[in-house]
Amino acid sequence: MENRLRVLRAERRWSQADLAKELRISRQSVNAIETGKYDPSLPLAFKLARLFETTIEAIFSDAIEG
Repeated sequence: MENRLRVLRAERRWSQADLAKELRISRQSVNAIETGKYDPSLPLAFKLARLFETTIEAIFSDAIEG
């Protein structure tokens, strides 16, 4: 799954560790989400959307274009 997490994090000048602390997950999990190696759970996706004041759809894309 493609995502804009790295861009959103960079806009706030947060490190992966900063974001991990906000989400109460490991830095390695943040890295795995950003690189598409791990898809977050629905509760975590909602938490990300609230944190960045946007929608889940604005952060994540299934990369299937019609």
